[in-house]
Amino acid sequence: MSELTDAITAHARTSPDAPALVWHDEVTTYGELLARAEAHRAELAALHLPPADPVGIVAAKSPEAVALILGCLLAGRPFLLPSPALPDEVLTRLLGQAGCRHVLGSARPDGTPDTTGAFTVPVGTTFMLTTSGSTGLPKVVPLERGAIDRFVAWAGEAFDLRPGATVLNFAPLSFDLCLLDVWSTLAHSGRVVLVDPDRATNGAHLLELVVRYDVDVIQAVPMFYRLVHDAARDERPLSTVVTHALFTGDAMPQQLLGELPAMFPKARLYNVYGCTETNDSFVCEVREPADGASIGLPLPGVSALVIDDNGLPLTGVGTGELLVSTPFQTAGYLDRQRFADRFTAHPTGADNRRYFRTGDLVRREADGRVHLVGRRDHQVKIRGVAINTAEVEHVLLRHPSVIEAAVIAEPDPVAGRKLVAHVRRAAAGDGAAPVNSLTLREHCARRLPRAAVPSVLRIVDAPLPRTSTGKVDRIALTNSGKATAA
Repeated sequence: MSELTDAITAHARTSPDAPALVWHDEVTTYGELLARAEAHRAELAALHLPPADPVGIVAAKSPEAVALILGCLLAGRPFLLPSPALPDEVLTRLLGQAGCRHVLGSARPDGTPDTTGAFTVPVGTTFMLTTSGSTGLPKVVPLERGAIDRFVAWAGEAFDLRPGATVLNFAPLSFDLCLLDVWSTLAHSGRVVLVDPDRATNGAHLLELVVRYDVDVIQAVPMFYRLVHDAARDERPLSTVVTHALFTGDAMPQQLLGELPAMFPKARLYNVYGCTETNDSFVCEVREPADGASIGLPLPGVSALVIDDNGLPLTGVGTGELLVSTPFQTAGYLDRQRFADRFTAHPTGADNRRYFRTGDLVRREADGRVHLVGRRDHQVKIRGVAINTAEVEHVLLRHPSVIEAAVIAEPDPVAGRKLVAHVRRAAAGDGAAPVNSLTLREHCARRLPRAAVPSVLRIVDAPLPRTSTGKVDRIALTNSGKATAA
């Protein structure tokens, strides 16, 4: 048992009729949730597994899936929780790596996991999440019980989670965002409104959920806020009940950020930064639109370093790679040999903490605030000049008429590589100034080195393609560019 499960169990026994989950307009009470979870715990016991053997949970989002996860937590059984949207072949490989001889849930893959050569699951592990797999096979991230409990305690205090508070859960259950949306909320006796993934791009539906259920706390990627904004049209405010609105996982366009205070006039706005490996590590409370470019300051108990090209920590103002150590992080990937260099000691041995190399390039200002500059793996050379495509995207998003932007380096027969910017502009009826390739090129030229100004600007009115995580689908954009060229 853990502080998380103790809190949920205690509330279910003292207030069994209190609402725990809302799904398709049906309420699951705490008593019902605990009863279902206990039934799943009994099913696990009937498998007669050795105590440390993990199970796989491959389930579409639903109250039953939440109960299944809770059942594993009550049983102290480690579990792998991958995205059910992954291909069956990938799911089977991940389940085999984790040693999951039994797979539970409504979306289990067709293949049988081969657990030969499975990696050892660290003692005390509960959740095993996976990374997005954008750089290949997703990596398995085991989280131990104490890390989860420490995160739940921090989130409850930071965002005023309390009995009766209502939190909207937009992310899939396999995402680390659910440690706040679902598990921290339940641990503090709140109510979780689950968004059906099949309706997660329906702005009118999302808006209806926020308004109908008097949602207090929202955490979502910027795409959510764009969908709700567009669905509401000229209706302002959308909700005077929302007290905390968090955006995370992607850059928030400045034009959209400027709309949030009118959409949620009583809400405190936050830019939250973190990785699956570390969970949340920085937060910036946004009081002015310009604050949205900052990830703010480290959370309590978090140590952060900015290291230079020589691998040494910078002091004061400077730009380099961000390393973080949090009370909520994993001790390492399940496959300790894979990307082992991502987890490291302090470069100078100044402390005994274990740091995670985020791969993010940041700039630290004199006041200690940190701004994202780009990704180490987004560094490209254009005519011999090092360019970070994420920095070009940030500049494009600062234009008041730009809603979305993605910059891709494509092959060029003359220069070797060229920058191609895909930009979605605001509709003329939204009060935005007219924008075209010339105005955007001038906007970039005033703020970027000449080599960083995109050679090609593809301006569209429709949303850019997105992955299942809500991020821009760069592969789809690259393929669409090839089709256009053909």
